[in-house]
Formats: sequence, C-alpha cells, structure tokens
Amino acid sequence: MSTPLGDFIRAKRDTIQPESFGLPDRGRRRSPGLRRSDLAARARISVEYLTRIEQGRDRNPSPAVVNALADALSLDVAERNHLRHLAKITGGGCAGRGRPAPPNRQVRPTVLETLRLLEPGIAFVTNRLGDVLAYTREFELLMRGIGLLESGTPNLTRYVFTNPHARTFFPDWDQVADERAFELWLGPSAETSEWFRAELAPLAGKEFTRRLNRHLPPPHVPLRVNHPIAHELRWQREKLELPKNDAQELVVLLPADDATARAVERLRREPDRILRAVI
Repeated sequence: MSTPLGDFIRAKRDTIQPESFGLPDRGRRRSPGLRRSDLAARARISVEYLTRIEQGRDRNPSPAVVNALADALSLDVAERNHLRHLAKITGGGCAGRGRPAPPNRQVRPTVLETLRLLEPGIAFVTNRLGDVLAYTREFELLMRGIGLLESGTPNLTRYVFTNPHARTFFPDWDQVADERAFELWLGPSAETSEWFRAELAPLAGKEFTRRLNRHLPPPHVPLRVNHPIAHELRWQREKLELPKNDAQELVVLLPADDATARAVERLRREPDRILRAVI
C-alpha cells in the first residue's frame, strides 16, 4: 500500500532527468526520470530500502534518511519541509483520535490593522484549508457576486471544487484546483486537513480525489480571473506566513500587467456598476 511519503519520492524521481545530475544516459527505460538505483546511490542507502519506502512497506525512515533523500533529490526549501511533513504523516506522528479541534478562525487585531493599512490593495487572510477569514474592501469588490463571499463561512477550496461558477471565474481552473488540493497537505494540522478532505470528497468528486495523491507542488504562476465586468485580470500573489500559532497567511494580489491595473482603477470608480451587473 502506497504512502504519501513514498508517492512524493517516486513522483519527484520521475520528474528528474539523469543528465541534470551529471549521470550518463543509459538508453531506453520503461519509466521516465531518475532510476531508483541512482537515487539510492546518491542518498547512500540500498535500493531495497528505497523500494520499501516508495512502496509503503517501510513507514518510519529515520530523519537522517529523510534528509539524505532530500539532498539526493536536490529539493528546495519548500519541498524539504513538505517531505518532512509527509514523513511525519506516514510514520503516524500526526495521528489523533476523534474529530480534531477546528482551525483557528480568529484574526489577530494587528493583522486586521495590517489589512487596513493595505487599503486600497487587494488582500485577504486565509489558512491552508482555504477559509477566507478577513479581507480588504478591494478584495470584496473583486470577488463580489461570484458565489465565494456570499457564504457565511467562505472557503476557497470548497468554492473551487463545488461551485459551478468557479470554472468560469478561474480560466486556469486546473491550475487553481491543483494548488488548492496541494495546500491541504500543509495544515493547519494533519488531523484537521484529513477531516476536511474526508468531508469535501463526496461533494467534490473525482476532480478533487484524484488530486489528493499528487504530492509535487504546483508551479507558481500568475492567477487569472474572468471578472464579470473587467473581464480577464492577471495577478501576482505574494504570501506572508503568519506565526505558527495562527496557522494563517496573508495573501496580497498585485496586478501582473498594466491592463489589469487600469481595469482595477475603473472598478474602484464604478463599484455600483458591478453590483447592478451581478444582479
């Protein structure tokens, strides 16, 4: 039976071309990427042990082995943190009993003040589950009428996978869906994420469940949206992780091009027009 740790290592290995590590081309093979034997040699572990890890037959590799695999795969900082998190999940280090406590939904006053100082910028506070916890007036202006903020407890992940308008609002829906599914591996806690995945899966269907075993981080690309009035807008996203106890992050959307910046200025001048269009 596969494990999140084994799935990640195998998926990452398949994306690596041997020549990028200075390894010789050994001709045709059945699967792409780095050979298991080459990864084992780079990590200085046996091929048999690596096979057991990838196949889920060894669920408790030592921190030294996990770090050696991270070095052997040349993981960046985010991927290394994710690898350690998956090792903890696989080894049962995050296991709990019963339904976990809900994630913290309180946004600290200083964070709310930061949002106020960001006006008239487009920013919001969220957690890895996708809960939208606080936002600027400009974020509300951008999202008004699409079906996200109309919920009493808006959640971006649930919106992406269950609201039919999401596929129109996000023209790169597959990219956004990959991002939302991957974020669930990162918290607020393993127990909370597991419960959220279990509750959402029956509603979201196969488009959600088939993404849950993809452990490679999606590429970081500009976010495109189809606004009901301004049409296509493109955004760069800057994310600021708040202290660990918050388990939240501050996300700021910045225009990715001049056309988007001009469109936002028009929206600011005509907020009532948007409301009429939505109605």
